[in-house]
Amino acid sequence: MRRKTIRVAEPVLDGNERDYVLDCLDSTWISSRGKYIERFESAFAEFCEVPYAVATNNGTTALHLALAAHNVGPGDEVIVPTLTYVASVNAVRYCGATPVLVDCQGPSLALDPDQVAAKVNPRTRGIVTVPLYGHPVEIDRIESIADRHRLFVVEDAAEALGARYRNRPTGSWGDCATFSFFGNKTITTGEGGMVVTSNPALAERLRLLRGQAVSSDRAYWHTEVGFNYRMTNIAAAIGCAQLERIDELLQRRQQIAAWYNEELGSQGHLVHTPHVATHCQHSYWMYSILLNREFEVHRDALINQLAERGIETRPMFYPVHLMPPYREPDGRYPHAESFATRGVSLPTHGRLTRDDVHYTCQQLVSALTNLTHAVSSNHRRAA
Repeated sequence: MRRKTIRVAEPVLDGNERDYVLDCLDSTWISSRGKYIERFESAFAEFCEVPYAVATNNGTTALHLALAAHNVGPGDEVIVPTLTYVASVNAVRYCGATPVLVDCQGPSLALDPDQVAAKVNPRTRGIVTVPLYGHPVEIDRIESIADRHRLFVVEDAAEALGARYRNRPTGSWGDCATFSFFGNKTITTGEGGMVVTSNPALAERLRLLRGQAVSSDRAYWHTEVGFNYRMTNIAAAIGCAQLERIDELLQRRQQIAAWYNEELGSQGHLVHTPHVATHCQHSYWMYSILLNREFEVHRDALINQLAERGIETRPMFYPVHLMPPYREPDGRYPHAESFATRGVSLPTHGRLTRDDVHYTCQQLVSALTNLTHAVSSNHRRAA
């Protein structure tokens, strides 16, 4: 009997994290000032191939800050995919604006540029793209739509650090991009976020709003309503240590994905492995599979069976248009609804071994085979 639980996500914290945190404690610089914040911002901007990065206290505040810096407000509309983590949509509502939802494309799970174009109207101010689970969006097509209608583009790249589209990294497209450093992300600061941009004026405004909009030349004088969205020096210290190993962490995820592909590539009668579209480099924040359609009613049973066998998994995000705050009774988003009921994210993190992946896939196939027999038996009884 296997005793070890295979977690769906775990941080890897065996670099300089401890030393840098102790340095913060020894120096007493533990709040939102200290050498590690600027160091982390500079290194992160360089990794994203942009000149500016502004650290925040989590990924959701990074999104809100990005929209606020574009002066989004009541009466405005912002186009967002319905198949996303809810923070992408909540950030629009925080500004008093209206999120306008769109469906995703086929197996890449990315928002559909054709639907984006169809939803643009005189009230539209911008577009939030989401490279879901690490797969890039056709961001050049989104930028073309935005340019045509004079809209801003924000990449919600919380899940896509290290992904590339047409050999450019996520974070280097659009007007700005946001990232999350929650404990299950590719790199973590515990809680933390970042906004990156190539626009110096936008970077300046992001910094102003992040720090309560305090005047740069008059102490405790605030020029407008701002936010307390600053990252702590301790969190940035962890981020610096994590970023030192970013190439290793990303390469490890590619290796894990290759193991899964090897194990599951011959199981097309049961599952679809992650699709990688042309010109895209998947970063595999999560290795997310789609069950074949006949298993969608058994997705939750599968998750429970795997948990009983010591394997943590997680369902794909529920489409936002089905949730109470954003419910659209007449909304039609067939791809999002289908993928959400069939999607399962398998363990994906830097501590996984080849044996962990083999055991996970072995148990996945076993559980699905059992469910196949159950489906067949039900069909025979129905006949």
